[in-house]
Amino acid sequence: MELTLKIVDADGFVLASATAQDETFLVYRQNYSEGDCVVVEASEPGHVFLALDNAIHAGLVYIRESAYAFAVPFGDKRKSYSPNAFRGDIHRLSAKSARPDDIAQRRNLAVNPWDDHANRSLFPHARANVETRGEAVFAARNAIDGEKANDNHGFWPYTSWGINRDPEAALTVEFGRPVRIDEIVFYLRADFPHDSWWQKVSVTFSNGGTSSFPLVKSGAAQGFSIEPCIVEWVELHGLIKAEDGSPYPALTQIEIWGTEAPDAGDRNVAAVVAEDKIEHATP
Repeated sequence: MELTLKIVDADGFVLASATAQDETFLVYRQNYSEGDCVVVEASEPGHVFLALDNAIHAGLVYIRESAYAFAVPFGDKRKSYSPNAFRGDIHRLSAKSARPDDIAQRRNLAVNPWDDHANRSLFPHARANVETRGEAVFAARNAIDGEKANDNHGFWPYTSWGINRDPEAALTVEFGRPVRIDEIVFYLRADFPHDSWWQKVSVTFSNGGTSSFPLVKSGAAQGFSIEPCIVEWVELHGLIKAEDGSPYPALTQIEIWGTEAPDAGDRNVAAVVAEDKIEHATP
Protein backbone atom coordinates (compact mmCIF):
# COMPACT_ATOMS: atom_id res chain seq x y z
CA MET A 1 0.00 0.00 0.00
CA GLU A 2 1.37 3.41 -0.97
CA LEU A 3 0.77 5.98 1.76
CA THR A 4 0.94 9.78 1.59
CA LEU A 5 0.73 12.38 4.35
CA LYS A 6 0.10 16.03 3.51
CA ILE A 7 -0.42 19.32 5.30
CA VAL A 8 -2.82 21.44 3.25
CA ASP A 9 -3.83 25.03 4.05
CA ALA A 10 -7.27 26.64 3.85
CA ASP A 11 -6.72 27.54 0.19
CA GLY A 12 -5.79 23.98 -0.79
CA PHE A 13 -2.05 24.70 -1.08
CA VAL A 14 0.14 21.75 -0.07
CA LEU A 15 2.52 22.99 2.64
CA ALA A 16 4.37 19.69 3.11
CA SER A 17 4.04 16.07 2.00
CA ALA A 18 5.69 12.66 2.24
CA THR A 19 5.01 9.44 0.31
CA ALA A 20 6.36 5.92 0.72
CA GLN A 21 5.41 2.29 0.36
CA ASP A 22 3.78 0.76 3.49
CA GLU A 23 5.21 3.31 5.96
CA THR A 24 5.78 7.04 5.77
CA PHE A 25 6.74 9.88 8.10
CA LEU A 26 6.18 13.61 7.79
CA VAL A 27 7.92 16.19 9.97
CA TYR A 28 6.23 19.58 9.62
CA ARG A 29 8.32 22.45 10.98
CA GLN A 30 5.80 25.26 11.22
CA ASN A 31 2.95 26.33 13.47
CA TYR A 32 -0.45 25.22 12.31
CA SER A 33 -2.84 27.92 11.12
CA GLU A 34 -6.61 27.83 11.31
CA GLY A 35 -7.95 26.07 8.24
CA ASP A 36 -5.01 23.69 7.91
CA CYS A 37 -5.83 20.03 7.27
CA VAL A 38 -3.87 16.83 7.57
CA VAL A 39 -4.59 14.63 4.56
CA VAL A 40 -3.97 10.88 4.48
CA GLU A 41 -3.96 9.15 1.10
CA ALA A 42 -3.83 5.39 0.49
CA SER A 43 -3.48 3.57 -2.80
CA GLU A 44 -6.07 0.98 -1.73
CA PRO A 45 -8.51 0.33 1.12
CA GLY A 46 -6.89 -1.24 4.17
CA HIS A 47 -5.79 -1.07 7.79
CA VAL A 48 -3.31 1.59 8.83
CA PHE A 49 -1.58 2.58 12.06
CA LEU A 50 -2.11 6.33 12.04
CA ALA A 51 -0.37 8.90 14.26
CA LEU A 52 -1.22 12.45 13.22
CA ASP A 53 0.24 14.09 16.33
CA ASN A 54 2.88 12.91 18.79
CA ALA A 55 0.68 13.88 21.77
CA ILE A 56 -2.08 11.43 20.72
CA HIS A 57 -1.67 7.67 20.66
CA ALA A 58 -1.56 5.95 17.28
CA GLY A 59 -4.76 4.24 16.16
CA LEU A 60 -5.25 1.11 14.05
CA VAL A 61 -7.93 2.30 11.65
CA TYR A 62 -9.49 1.20 8.39
CA ILE A 63 -9.29 3.63 5.48
CA ARG A 64 -12.02 2.86 2.93
CA GLU A 65 -11.63 5.74 0.50
CA SER A 66 -8.49 6.96 -1.24
CA ALA A 67 -8.12 10.02 1.02
CA TYR A 68 -9.06 11.27 4.48
CA ALA A 69 -8.81 14.91 5.59
CA PHE A 70 -8.55 15.83 9.27
CA ALA A 71 -9.07 19.51 10.11
CA VAL A 72 -6.50 20.69 12.66
CA PRO A 73 -8.64 21.71 15.66
CA PHE A 74 -8.84 25.29 16.89
CA GLY A 75 -11.07 27.07 19.38
CA ASP A 76 -13.72 24.93 21.10
CA LYS A 77 -12.74 21.87 19.06
CA ARG A 78 -9.27 21.84 20.62
CA LYS A 79 -10.77 21.18 24.08
CA SER A 80 -11.29 17.48 23.36
CA TYR A 81 -7.57 16.92 22.64
CA SER A 82 -4.49 17.04 24.82
CA PRO A 83 -3.36 20.64 25.39
CA ASN A 84 -0.01 19.56 23.95
CA ALA A 85 -1.52 18.37 20.67
CA PHE A 86 -1.15 20.37 17.45
CA ARG A 87 0.92 23.06 19.18
CA GLY A 88 4.44 24.32 18.50
CA ASP A 89 6.53 24.58 15.38
CA ILE A 90 7.52 20.94 14.91
CA HIS A 91 5.11 18.03 14.34
CA ARG A 92 5.80 14.37 13.60
CA LEU A 93 3.16 12.42 11.69
CA SER A 94 3.28 8.79 10.58
CA ALA A 95 1.24 6.20 8.72
CA LYS A 96 2.04 2.50 8.51
CA SER A 97 0.26 -0.31 6.73
CA ALA A 98 -0.82 -2.94 9.27
CA ARG A 99 0.63 -6.45 9.09
CA PRO A 100 -1.70 -9.45 8.61
CA ASP A 101 -1.15 -10.57 12.22
CA ASP A 102 -2.05 -7.07 13.49
CA ILE A 103 -5.31 -7.22 11.55
CA ALA A 104 -6.21 -10.78 12.51
CA GLN A 105 -6.00 -10.46 16.29
CA ARG A 106 -9.05 -9.97 18.49
CA ARG A 107 -9.17 -6.33 19.58
CA ASN A 108 -11.39 -3.37 20.36
CA LEU A 109 -12.78 -2.52 16.91
CA ALA A 110 -14.37 0.72 18.12
CA VAL A 111 -11.41 3.02 18.67
CA ASN A 112 -10.39 5.87 16.39
CA PRO A 113 -8.70 8.93 17.93
CA TRP A 114 -8.89 10.69 14.52
CA ASP A 115 -12.65 10.53 14.03
CA ASP A 116 -14.68 13.73 13.61
CA HIS A 117 -18.06 14.91 12.31
CA ALA A 118 -16.90 15.29 8.71
CA ASN A 119 -15.30 11.84 8.54
CA ARG A 120 -16.75 9.48 5.94
CA SER A 121 -13.67 7.45 5.02
CA LEU A 122 -11.71 6.47 8.17
CA PHE A 123 -13.28 3.83 10.41
CA PRO A 124 -14.60 3.29 12.96
CA HIS A 125 -16.81 6.39 12.85
CA ALA A 126 -19.24 7.50 15.56
CA ARG A 127 -22.32 9.63 14.97
CA ALA A 128 -25.25 10.59 17.17
CA ASN A 129 -28.65 12.23 16.87
CA VAL A 130 -27.83 14.63 19.72
CA GLU A 131 -24.74 16.07 21.42
CA THR A 132 -24.85 18.36 24.45
CA ARG A 133 -24.97 21.99 23.27
CA GLY A 134 -22.94 21.01 20.20
CA GLU A 135 -19.76 21.23 22.27
CA ALA A 136 -16.70 19.26 21.18
CA VAL A 137 -16.10 17.81 24.67
CA PHE A 138 -19.51 16.09 24.44
CA ALA A 139 -19.33 14.95 20.79
CA ALA A 140 -20.06 11.42 19.58
CA ARG A 141 -16.42 10.93 18.54
CA ASN A 142 -15.39 11.06 22.20
CA ALA A 143 -17.04 7.67 22.81
CA ILE A 144 -14.43 6.00 20.56
CA ASP A 145 -11.37 8.21 21.11
CA GLY A 146 -9.68 5.77 23.49
CA GLU A 147 -9.80 8.13 26.49
CA LYS A 148 -11.29 6.38 29.54
CA ALA A 149 -10.74 8.84 32.42
CA ASN A 150 -14.28 9.42 33.65
CA ASP A 151 -14.39 10.99 37.14
CA ASN A 152 -14.80 14.53 35.79
CA HIS A 153 -16.20 16.16 32.65
CA GLY A 154 -15.99 19.06 30.23
CA PHE A 155 -12.29 19.03 29.29
CA TRP A 156 -9.56 16.65 28.13
CA PRO A 157 -8.98 13.88 29.12
CA TYR A 158 -12.54 13.80 30.48
CA THR A 159 -14.16 13.66 27.06
CA SER A 160 -17.57 11.99 26.76
CA TRP A 161 -20.69 11.70 24.64
CA GLY A 162 -23.30 13.95 26.24
CA ILE A 163 -26.98 13.45 25.36
CA ASN A 164 -28.35 16.90 26.28
CA ARG A 165 -30.94 15.23 28.59
CA ASP A 166 -32.63 13.65 25.55
CA PRO A 167 -34.25 10.27 26.36
CA GLU A 168 -34.31 9.46 22.63
CA ALA A 169 -30.55 9.89 22.25
CA ALA A 170 -28.79 7.30 20.08
CA LEU A 171 -25.18 6.68 19.12
CA THR A 172 -24.12 4.70 16.05
CA VAL A 173 -20.66 3.20 15.53
CA GLU A 174 -19.90 2.36 11.91
CA PHE A 175 -17.06 -0.03 11.02
CA GLY A 176 -16.84 0.65 7.28
CA ARG A 177 -16.66 -3.09 6.49
CA PRO A 178 -18.08 -6.28 8.02
CA VAL A 179 -16.57 -7.32 11.35
CA ARG A 180 -17.33 -10.20 13.72
CA ILE A 181 -18.05 -8.96 17.24
CA ASP A 182 -18.44 -10.90 20.51
CA GLU A 183 -18.28 -8.40 23.41
CA ILE A 184 -19.40 -4.87 24.27
CA VAL A 185 -17.88 -2.81 27.10
CA PHE A 186 -19.32 0.41 28.51
CA TYR A 187 -17.50 3.09 30.50
CA LEU A 188 -20.11 5.41 31.98
CA ARG A 189 -19.10 8.93 32.89
CA ALA A 190 -18.84 8.83 36.67
CA ASP A 191 -18.49 12.40 37.92
CA PHE A 192 -20.88 11.63 40.77
CA PRO A 193 -22.96 13.32 42.17
CA HIS A 194 -22.97 15.67 39.16
CA ASP A 195 -23.64 12.73 36.87
CA SER A 196 -26.52 10.33 36.70
CA TRP A 197 -26.26 6.88 35.07
CA TRP A 198 -28.25 4.45 32.93
CA GLN A 199 -29.83 1.39 34.51
CA LYS A 200 -30.29 -0.27 31.14
CA VAL A 201 -29.18 0.34 27.55
CA SER A 202 -30.00 -1.42 24.30
CA VAL A 203 -27.85 -2.10 21.25
CA THR A 204 -29.24 -2.85 17.80
CA PHE A 205 -26.97 -4.57 15.28
CA SER A 206 -26.95 -4.09 11.51
CA ASN A 207 -27.87 -7.77 11.10
CA GLY A 208 -31.27 -7.04 12.69
CA GLY A 209 -30.71 -8.22 16.25
CA THR A 210 -31.12 -6.19 19.45
CA SER A 211 -29.74 -6.85 22.94
CA SER A 212 -30.31 -5.04 26.23
CA PHE A 213 -27.75 -4.72 29.02
CA PRO A 214 -28.22 -3.88 32.73
CA LEU A 215 -25.76 -1.31 34.08
CA VAL A 216 -24.77 -0.25 37.58
CA LYS A 217 -23.66 3.06 39.07
CA SER A 218 -19.93 2.73 38.48
CA GLY A 219 -17.05 4.23 36.54
CA ALA A 220 -15.48 0.81 36.01
CA ALA A 221 -15.68 -1.11 32.76
CA GLN A 222 -18.99 -2.97 32.38
CA GLY A 223 -18.52 -5.72 29.83
CA PHE A 224 -21.01 -8.12 28.26
CA SER A 225 -20.39 -11.12 26.04
CA ILE A 226 -22.76 -11.43 23.09
CA GLU A 227 -23.47 -14.15 20.56
CA PRO A 228 -20.77 -13.65 17.90
CA CYS A 229 -22.22 -11.97 14.83
CA ILE A 230 -21.07 -10.17 11.70
CA VAL A 231 -22.12 -6.52 11.51
CA GLU A 232 -21.29 -3.30 9.71
CA TRP A 233 -22.58 -1.02 12.47
CA VAL A 234 -24.16 -1.01 15.93
CA GLU A 235 -26.56 1.53 17.46
CA LEU A 236 -26.76 2.33 21.17
CA HIS A 237 -30.24 3.50 22.20
CA GLY A 238 -33.02 2.87 24.71
CA LEU A 239 -31.07 4.62 27.47
CA ILE A 240 -33.02 4.13 30.71
CA LYS A 241 -31.84 6.71 33.26
CA ALA A 242 -31.70 6.00 36.96
CA GLU A 243 -34.19 7.93 39.08
CA ASP A 244 -31.76 10.06 41.03
CA GLY A 245 -31.05 13.76 41.59
CA SER A 246 -28.98 14.39 38.47
CA PRO A 247 -30.21 14.89 34.88
CA TYR A 248 -26.77 14.25 33.35
CA PRO A 249 -25.96 10.67 32.30
CA ALA A 250 -23.17 10.38 29.73
CA LEU A 251 -20.93 7.82 28.05
CA THR A 252 -17.17 8.09 28.31
CA GLN A 253 -16.30 5.13 26.09
CA ILE A 254 -17.78 2.17 24.26
CA GLU A 255 -15.57 -0.76 23.31
CA ILE A 256 -16.72 -3.34 20.78
CA TRP A 257 -14.47 -6.38 20.77
CA GLY A 258 -14.04 -8.89 17.99
CA THR A 259 -12.14 -9.67 14.81
CA GLU A 260 -12.28 -8.95 11.13
CA ALA A 261 -15.01 -10.89 9.35
CA PRO A 262 -13.62 -13.97 7.56
CA ASP A 263 -12.66 -13.19 3.98
CA ALA A 264 -14.23 -9.74 4.28
CA GLY A 265 -11.47 -8.25 2.18
CA ASP A 266 -12.04 -10.66 -0.70
CA ARG A 267 -15.81 -10.83 -0.99
CA ASN A 268 -18.79 -8.56 -1.34
CA VAL A 269 -19.88 -7.06 2.00
CA ALA A 270 -23.52 -8.00 1.48
CA ALA A 271 -22.58 -11.61 0.77
CA VAL A 272 -20.55 -11.89 3.98
CA VAL A 273 -23.37 -10.45 6.09
CA ALA A 274 -26.00 -12.63 4.36
CA GLU A 275 -23.98 -15.77 5.07
CA ASP A 276 -23.76 -14.83 8.75
CA LYS A 277 -27.53 -14.31 8.97
CA ILE A 278 -28.08 -17.79 7.55
CA GLU A 279 -25.51 -19.30 9.92
CA HIS A 280 -27.21 -17.76 13.00
CA ALA A 281 -30.80 -18.14 11.83
CA THR A 282 -33.21 -19.81 14.26
CA PRO A 283 -34.18 -23.31 13.02
